[in-house]
Amino acid sequence: MTADHVFTALASPARRELLRLLLDEGAQPAGRLAERFDMSRPSVSEHLKVLKDAGLVTESRRGRERHYRLEAGPLMEIRDWLSPYERFWRERLAGLVTLLDEMEDDDAPLR
Repeated sequence: MTADHVFTALASPARRELLRLLLDEGAQPAGRLAERFDMSRPSVSEHLKVLKDAGLVTESRRGRERHYRLEAGPLMEIRDWLSPYERFWRERLAGLVTLLDEMEDDDAPLR
């Protein structure tokens, strides 16, 4: 799976909510997940398919039910990809703090 597939899957608020539910509550049947949304069960199934295709969830059958479980591996790859940008912004914000501190010192009254 490519990072593009993962980003595409994460672009939908409904899919991000599905991932949050699986993270917080563990593996669940599709029907229980669908009950949490104000959309048709087939629509939720389509969102689950996108997540599955991106490698973010796995599906297993138990009788007639399909159970879904979070797979965090692709998210780790995205984290690794984003890491240099996080460092960039941390350095920029640290520079801003330094600048604001200097400006505050310049505005301080003379003693």
